[in-house]
Amino acid sequence: MDPVAFPRILIFLALVLPAWPQQEPQPKTAAPVQPIAFSHKTHVSRAALKCQQCHPNPDPGDHMTLPVAARCMACHTTIAKEKPEIKKLAEFANSKSPIPWVRVYSVPAMVYWNHRAHLSAGIQCETCHGPVSEMETMAMATNVTTMEGCVKCHRENNAGTGCGFCHEEP
Repeated sequence: MDPVAFPRILIFLALVLPAWPQQEPQPKTAAPVQPIAFSHKTHVSRAALKCQQCHPNPDPGDHMTLPVAARCMACHTTIAKEKPEIKKLAEFANSKSPIPWVRVYSVPAMVYWNHRAHLSAGIQCETCHGPVSEMETMAMATNVTTMEGCVKCHRENNAGTGCGFCHEEP
């Protein structure tokens, strides 16, 4: 990149981003078809499970993880064990194979994201992932994976909006 171009890009972004049109978050995609029908509504609202019970956040905290089938089977060896979806779940658990969930949210590779930093700042899961406790199937409910969504949230929460907060400095 031309050594003069990079500072010009930064100046341009500094001038344009504050005036960027602010839109309310809109669902971007329909819920993807998952290998096992799973209701967040049932598990969060009715069974009162907390997000971190199924989605641990191991070091260094970049990613929340998905539960292994054996974790699900801790309850489902007795609960709803005759349902077809639980039988599929049991097959994954017995073979010790990971469930091939289809990712709903992801950020571009050029973006640095750390779940733990956001959770430590008091951001609730629903802020980014929407009303999960009301969802039968997980679908993208916010624009959190866009620059617009991130900058808007950072401004609302008095967090930094400089490039280095989310992107590696060149």
